[in-house]
Amino acid sequence: MTMQIPGSEHFSSRPTNLDEITSGLPETLEVHTVTQEQIDDLDPLTYEVVRHRLWSVTEEMGEALKRMSGSPIVTDANDFDFAICDELGQEVQVGLYNTMLAGAVDLAIYWTLRNRSHNPGIREGDMFLCNDPWVGGGLHQNDVIVFQPVFHEGKLFAWTSAICHEPDLGGVGLGSFSPAAQDVFSEALPTPPIKVVKDFDLQDDVVDVWIRRSRVPMLVNLDLRAKVGSNTVGRKRLEEVISQYGADTVKAVMKRMMADAEGRLRGKLGELPDGTWQATGYQDQSHEGDRGVHKITVAMTKQDDHLTFDFTGTDPQAGMINCTYAGMRGGVMLALLPILANDIPWSAGGLMRCFDLVSEEGTINNATYPAAVSRGPIGPAWLTGTLVAQCLSQMLDRSADLGKSVQAACCGTWDTAVVAGLDERSDVPTPFLNVMMEPMAGGFGARPEMDGMDTGGLFCIPMGRIPDVEMTEFLYPLLTLWRREEPDSGGPGRQRGGVSASLAVTLHGSSQPAGLVLASAGKAVSQNNGLAGGYPGNTGLDAVARRVDIGQILAEGRIPQSLDDFGGDVEIGNCYAQSYLAPGEVLYMNWQGGGGYGDPLLRDPHAVRHDVVEDKVSAIAAAAVYGVVLTEGEVDHAATGRRRAEMRDERRKRSRTETRDRGKLDTARARRIDDNLVIDGDTVGCAHCGHGLADVTRDVSLGLAIYDGPSTDAGPQVTSDPAHYVDEVIVFRQRCCPGCWTAITSSIVPADHIDSTEDVSRIGVAGLVATQ
Repeated sequence: MTMQIPGSEHFSSRPTNLDEITSGLPETLEVHTVTQEQIDDLDPLTYEVVRHRLWSVTEEMGEALKRMSGSPIVTDANDFDFAICDELGQEVQVGLYNTMLAGAVDLAIYWTLRNRSHNPGIREGDMFLCNDPWVGGGLHQNDVIVFQPVFHEGKLFAWTSAICHEPDLGGVGLGSFSPAAQDVFSEALPTPPIKVVKDFDLQDDVVDVWIRRSRVPMLVNLDLRAKVGSNTVGRKRLEEVISQYGADTVKAVMKRMMADAEGRLRGKLGELPDGTWQATGYQDQSHEGDRGVHKITVAMTKQDDHLTFDFTGTDPQAGMINCTYAGMRGGVMLALLPILANDIPWSAGGLMRCFDLVSEEGTINNATYPAAVSRGPIGPAWLTGTLVAQCLSQMLDRSADLGKSVQAACCGTWDTAVVAGLDERSDVPTPFLNVMMEPMAGGFGARPEMDGMDTGGLFCIPMGRIPDVEMTEFLYPLLTLWRREEPDSGGPGRQRGGVSASLAVTLHGSSQPAGLVLASAGKAVSQNNGLAGGYPGNTGLDAVARRVDIGQILAEGRIPQSLDDFGGDVEIGNCYAQSYLAPGEVLYMNWQGGGGYGDPLLRDPHAVRHDVVEDKVSAIAAAAVYGVVLTEGEVDHAATGRRRAEMRDERRKRSRTETRDRGKLDTARARRIDDNLVIDGDTVGCAHCGHGLADVTRDVSLGLAIYDGPSTDAGPQVTSDPAHYVDEVIVFRQRCCPGCWTAITSSIVPADHIDSTEDVSRIGVAGLVATQ
């Protein structure tokens, strides 16, 4: 438990009444705004032209940042974002890159207006730098934002911002990840907004203080200048738009963009029945040496045209797996933008008016200072987004139209590995530090009518890319032995989750051991859950092949294809660990694929055969998980029918059931809840056989059969032993219809996990009953 630091609450930024910000500004800082009448009088054609011009401004900002940055995190992986905000910081337009950052940018501007407008002042030609995740702008200290006020005729008109992940900003651990951290003082220093540009001049003293903290100061310096350049492009292009169309017109368009986004999202929500949906997930381990699991839980309530996300019951902050309020909010945006707002322009300032957050302070996704938060965006914020996506998908799944946006969890989390050492490929050896960005090729979750994209990317970075192998080998003394898709890594289901990939890399051009930092989750407890009975994708696995000489193996003409081919000893990495990689040894990473949708026993056998041919699914998994028998490469339909019947009978024998008679439903007239559940009157039943599962007027739970077994029962996609990471018992839990033995839920969870299907009110049936 971290100690409380008096005065730290001053740096906690929250959404606020904008009138309070305006009233607190000095008289010398005038703001430009427009009336509602001016917004309503906008010509539709002008509105569309200016709206697209603003979009082009943000796109050009992004291109400027990429062209000037020397970091593969930006230039290859696209882990950055940018925004245009109105005069008070509301986000008018955000980019298609790291969308989680949309939940934090406005918070930094709100804080700056409240705390910097008097001293040192906010003036034309200024830019501010911030990496304080409690203030906002980013989700942990390595997210560094540079943002600027844009003035027109002496009045504050707008703000632009550019933000990216920096490879290292100091602290105990390489890449500023300290696996043993218990508080922020072991990590990179959080810096509240500080004026880094004044009168359009970069301030050398501030720059020196900034880059002095880093292990790679030249790269951090270049990124800083790239963000300054990106903002300069944004300001100049925005001034051009104002010059062409007039300040009042441009501002009216900005306000209208947010109002339209809000209105369209509210309209979509208003079409759906009211209800509450719940999801719970876990972080396995909180820091180096920890063997516990740490819970995040959310109850999403949809009432009329508004959402409330209630995280009450989430575990207290612990170790390094915490995120601030900005991270929690960013996690919500991670899910909301692609699932609910995929057909709405991403004017985040309007979209965020449509939901409220309820959370206890001091929890792992709303941590108070001085909690360690270096894992924030790729740990609890990401899991928050995954759980919110699960709730949103359950809500939308009942709608034939909106159900197209339903998607199982994508790739679970980010698998962090940082390798740093000495590059001896030139006459003058130089230090190097590489954050391995290959896990950008995560597997997407399955949808009701299509498989997840294989190595399709990350849910939170729509424009993300995997680094070029040759560029990585050019920049760093590393040799990639393989980078390939892995069969069985996608979650089995009626629609299969997208497969993930693995990487094997060794030092090449360095005779000294390199430092290695690992930070990940989802190795004991699944974080890439399926939907509607679909199985989770693979568990993550990181390992180092010790006491091997890859140089000798290659010299002998042998090309290793697996960990076993290296020989030596395989050292399995914990979720959080500080280690080393010696010359000749091999770092192996296998990150996570997407969750499946629907019972795998309902998958088209020919689709399974195609997956086997394409090496997406092994022949073993085809028979053991999908129940598909292949004879000489073709589907044996008779044998497949028998095998699937046997597997349903196995589910019956191994499960415990509750005797309950709730009749039989006419599935033809019942209303859909999801792929497996329907409701008719007051009765919830199985969509496949009509077996009654619950009477909502007297039952608090669905009458499902339940099975708890070892996690390996989920199939060969389970690549790691939970007992290696945590002390709690981890099980494969499957709930089935006791009528036809179709899987309703399938997950890898702690044995004491409380499933939301145990509570009828938590699967959103109330609104359906009320409207029948």
